[in-house]
Amino acid sequence: MGKPTGFMEYRRRDWGYQPVGDRVVHYNEFVIPLTAEEVSVQGARCMDCGIPFCHEGCPVNNIIPDWNDLVYRGDWRSAIEVLHSTNNFPEFTGRICPAPCETACTLNIDDSPVTIKGIECAIVDRAWEEGWIKPQVPERRTGKRVAVVGSGPAGLAAAQQLARAGHQVALFEKADRIGGLLRYGIPDFKLSKRLIDRRMAQMRTEGVEFHTNAHVGVDIPVSKLRQDHDALILAGGAEKPRDLDVPGRSFAGIHFAMDFLTRNSKRVQGSYVPDDDFISAEGKDVVVIGGGDTGSDCIGTSNRHGARSVTQIEILDRPPEKEDKGLTWPNWPNRLRTSSSQEEGCKRLWKVATKAFRGDEEGNVTALEYSLVRWDKGADGRWQMEEVPASRGELKADLVLLAMGFVHPVHAGMIDELRETEGLELDRRGNVKGATEGSRAYHTSVEGVFSAGDMRRGQSLVVWAIREGRQCARAVDEWLMGRSDLPR
Repeated sequence: MGKPTGFMEYRRRDWGYQPVGDRVVHYNEFVIPLTAEEVSVQGARCMDCGIPFCHEGCPVNNIIPDWNDLVYRGDWRSAIEVLHSTNNFPEFTGRICPAPCETACTLNIDDSPVTIKGIECAIVDRAWEEGWIKPQVPERRTGKRVAVVGSGPAGLAAAQQLARAGHQVALFEKADRIGGLLRYGIPDFKLSKRLIDRRMAQMRTEGVEFHTNAHVGVDIPVSKLRQDHDALILAGGAEKPRDLDVPGRSFAGIHFAMDFLTRNSKRVQGSYVPDDDFISAEGKDVVVIGGGDTGSDCIGTSNRHGARSVTQIEILDRPPEKEDKGLTWPNWPNRLRTSSSQEEGCKRLWKVATKAFRGDEEGNVTALEYSLVRWDKGADGRWQMEEVPASRGELKADLVLLAMGFVHPVHAGMIDELRETEGLELDRRGNVKGATEGSRAYHTSVEGVFSAGDMRRGQSLVVWAIREGRQCARAVDEWLMGRSDLPR
């Protein structure tokens, strides 16, 4: 619980950032962490609140008060053991998770939650520095073989847990490097890729086989994996982007956000991307459509390219500056948030609906036509959108990035093959159908085939993917062996 009076004695302090002018000229992480002593003081702020709502706020149910207390008392080695008991990759979540645990913290009632995310990151970073994190090689092998498709956080977590249970695990990734969204979707300035490589080295020693450039359902038939393995986990993510069906969509210069981010990340990480395939924002007026994390990543990347201007538009209303804690706490509230990328420079517009794109004679986009909208609650309590009369306008745009989220997994290839040959069922949103509770948790409609992460639940957070990967691993282990000692 930290120091009983710590929350009254110490003010909340979080990590800092390099100045904007310094950080937009590189792609390295730019966080300025607290010292070990400062982190210990922040751990002291964790109070004996009776019911630790942070547990419920955290998707992996991190045992937060315990490791806060251990850091306060200087027992960092025990802290990493507690942290790893619920989270395979705290160096990922400690950097890119939006920290719903802090929203749920009792001290957030007074807008001063414990700096849980920063403490988590400090624990795992120190553990790596001190050499405390070692491979956990199983004492015996079961002889069972498991194939995992997709090397994002869900696939990585499932693979590591199953390897530690003694199974022979093969991880298949369609890209040229392991990591999925972590590798190419999230910019290097938010998550250094050496963190993925370091975990891969640990997992290799634990027995995980990594296969890259292995597009299951395209290069490798699913039937081959089914034949060679006792169980199959589908953890390929939700990669089908939401499109915008308006006049002018076919103009050059309009791209899905992930196409823009992936090409940039590959260049930053040393891969060859031809100039005619690279999407550059240099010297351009960029419009980002979508106000989420992916849109924010597009803003940070565009500024590092040297964009002339960056505008982000959102169809929803501007959130309130501050939530009503009496109505929202400890749940995740709808309130205005400003990311580090948005702080680096962009114009943010709300209640803007794209109506059409205009282009030049060469077929390049030159402008975005929009109208303002308003949101009113109908008699049934649902919000309804209506265009504001005489509100049409235009934004100059040389580059438009569509960052409106993802609708479901890509069906072509692996999923279609399983649907046609074995009757794989999808839910009404187009995700792979599977429950999270009961005797068939994470089991699809096909015997021996499981699914976890965004491919099962739809677009979500990295921390939810890790949770599902861990829980899916336990379900697979139990199905293979009749019982499981893996944590849930």
